[in-house]
Amino acid sequence: MSRNLCNCPVCERALVITSYKCPKCHTKIEGEFHIDKFSRLSVEDKNFIEIFVRKRGSIKEIEKELGISYPTVRNKLDNVIAALGHKVEKDTSRIEILSLLDAGEISTEEATKMLNDLNEDDI
Repeated sequence: MSRNLCNCPVCERALVITSYKCPKCHTKIEGEFHIDKFSRLSVEDKNFIEIFVRKRGSIKEIEKELGISYPTVRNKLDNVIAALGHKVEKDTSRIEILSLLDAGEISTEEATKMLNDLNEDDI
């Protein structure tokens, strides 16, 4: 199997590992072992984290590497933050959005969507 099995395929609850076995000497360790939260991330989220770290958190560099827009990078980062169990802070201000638009870093459509998202958060 190429990925970690983290959730029960029947009820979707988190699984607990109850044994480990060495393939060479066949030593077996039994107990109750919990999976860390990074192991529970999707393959897509893990790939994003790898690129994020490799590019030292530079959103501009991540945009270039993945061929995606600033808001998409931010959304992917927000998804990882939420998947790790943390609250996602919506700290993008209207001024920051307009500055990104003015600098040509985001399109008019992206700016409109981001501004609409801010307005929805205020409701």
